[in-house]
Amino acid sequence: MESALWRAVAVYRVLALGYAAVLIAGNAGGYARPAAGWAVLAVMAAWTACSVLAYRDPRRRTRALLAADVAVAAGCILATAWVETHAHIAHGRPTLPVSWVAASVLACAVAGGRRLGVAAAAVLAAANVLVHVLARTVGGMGGTTLNGIVLLFLAGLVVGHVVRLALDAEARLARAVELEAATRERERLARRIHDSVLQVLAMVQRRGGELGGEAAELGRLAGEQEAALRSLIGTAPAAPAHPDAPRGGTARETDLRPLLTGLASTSVTVSTPATAVPLPENAAREVAAAVAAALDNVRRHCGAGARAWVLLEDDGAGAVTVSVRDDGPGMAPDRLDRAAADGRLGVAQSIRGRIRDLGGTVEIVSAPGEGTEIEMTVPAAPGRGTP
Repeated sequence: MESALWRAVAVYRVLALGYAAVLIAGNAGGYARPAAGWAVLAVMAAWTACSVLAYRDPRRRTRALLAADVAVAAGCILATAWVETHAHIAHGRPTLPVSWVAASVLACAVAGGRRLGVAAAAVLAAANVLVHVLARTVGGMGGTTLNGIVLLFLAGLVVGHVVRLALDAEARLARAVELEAATRERERLARRIHDSVLQVLAMVQRRGGELGGEAAELGRLAGEQEAALRSLIGTAPAAPAHPDAPRGGTARETDLRPLLTGLASTSVTVSTPATAVPLPENAAREVAAAVAAALDNVRRHCGAGARAWVLLEDDGAGAVTVSVRDDGPGMAPDRLDRAAADGRLGVAQSIRGRIRDLGGTVEIVSAPGEGTEIEMTVPAAPGRGTP
């Protein structure tokens, strides 16, 4: 898209040069300095060739080149006061480059959007007014000059806006195509896994339950892995980062839901919202690790038959909450304090420490015979929840 826009600017520049050449050839006999008029045309032709070649290379599309482009256009406009007679300027004869100068406005609009396009138009508008100041014909500045100035501003504003919209639409289309390709690949892998791995795990679970003993334990583990794998392949892939997202210094966002649903099993139920819950990538992985540590505690301290429930909530106002609840025997009020005093820092470091480092809070509610609930709250992705 961007390459096509630059080619369009180059074509306009060449065509506008041809139009200016026709006018200069037709009006040269009435110039105060005809030779100077041809010299200005030579400068315009040379700059057209140089700029077309320079803008072709993306690495050369710098602010310095854009400034030089506007400066050359303004210089050609100002040369009108030296080449033309004051009488012709007073009667509204167009400047020497006529519409050729709009190419520099279009180039600035394509490169920098509305603001840069309008800034370039303002410089060329000032040059048009200065021509009349130098020729002492400000009072005779007519509709031709004013119309040209208005058209320059409209070109910078409208083209800059349309270019930004077009580039954004192109980026969105690329993201949609990437997401569709990722979805198709996930579906292909899901079919292959379903036809092989999942069927084997299901058979191991069923046969292990029939045989009993140690085989039953293997069957239970196979069942948990089957459930986790089904949850993983059934989760939609995360969307690619938005092109307008900040780069350099700010971590990209990751949907927290797939990281948590991957922890589901026959004894762990994970519930998440229908829409994405974005967090900075590092924060999302730390939260998932804290949840995994909590579930590991359930398996170690609550017995093989214990169940756990993970609930993800996004309040939409700047906070994300994950709660892990189990139906185990619960804990005495001072259990965690005694564990920390004995040097067992699993909860203190693996859960509280991770969430604290993210600027969040952890609340643990438990009582003997009533299970345990751990509620972890972390700040949402920057910029969410604000108008």
